[in-house]
Amino acid sequence: MSIRSIERCLNVLLELNQQPINTIAQLHARTRLPKPTLVRILKTLEEAGYVENDSRQGGYQVSALVTSLSSGYHKSPLVVEAGRAWALAITRKHKWPIAIALPDYTSMVVRFSTVPDSPVSPFHSTVNRRLQMLTRGMGLAYLAFIESEERDLILEALAKSEDPEDGLSHHPQEVKRLLAQVHKAGYATRASFVEPRNSNTIAVPIISQEGRVLASLGLTYFKSAFASEQEACERFVPVLQSAAVAISDDLGRLSRNMSVDVSELGAI
Repeated sequence: MSIRSIERCLNVLLELNQQPINTIAQLHARTRLPKPTLVRILKTLEEAGYVENDSRQGGYQVSALVTSLSSGYHKSPLVVEAGRAWALAITRKHKWPIAIALPDYTSMVVRFSTVPDSPVSPFHSTVNRRLQMLTRGMGLAYLAFIESEERDLILEALAKSEDPEDGLSHHPQEVKRLLAQVHKAGYATRASFVEPRNSNTIAVPIISQEGRVLASLGLTYFKSAFASEQEACERFVPVLQSAAVAISDDLGRLSRNMSVDVSELGAI
């Protein structure tokens, strides 16, 4: 049984990490928590040293102490290890931030991002951000390519969700049409009605050499930088698809090397 107050506090801390400065009004809009509750949570985090109230900039920001929360985490999924260099290379060449997201039940979770390396990122941070399956490019790019049995289980769970972004799950024919469209195109984009509306994400699946869909690879850009979504897709979809294939190849090599290492240890 979860402790609701702790869950709320962690959600607020996660939201604070998405932007350099956050006002009460912005946090209220994003978390849907009552403003008095937000004030209490922020006061608690401030007293604990994880949050600072910067009166000059008119909002709250995380402190350097939050970096200590990740000090005990040492392992990255193998697909992230395989994709890290490719993601960084794309950002170096094209400037826009790249993310690698892995499935977590009914959501995708960003496990690696080049936001810190991008001079034109729409986001302050995206690592560990949860993305809905039916409205986000990285969710659709995963959902449209997985086996039907797994997809049906996810859609069944989404149908029980009260999140507005999961609402499409109540319309099976619309979901089927959308996923077929994504599968045929080979990529997905973010729904136009979800925030932030000034940017868009193009995403493709990362598929193992055995045919298993492992993750999504996405590029986020400001809409104002291109005449249309089609122009951005024509430019970046081939880049992302080539990178996804290369990541799959590197992942295969990493997996084989790990198998060799384990067998050698067993022979000692």
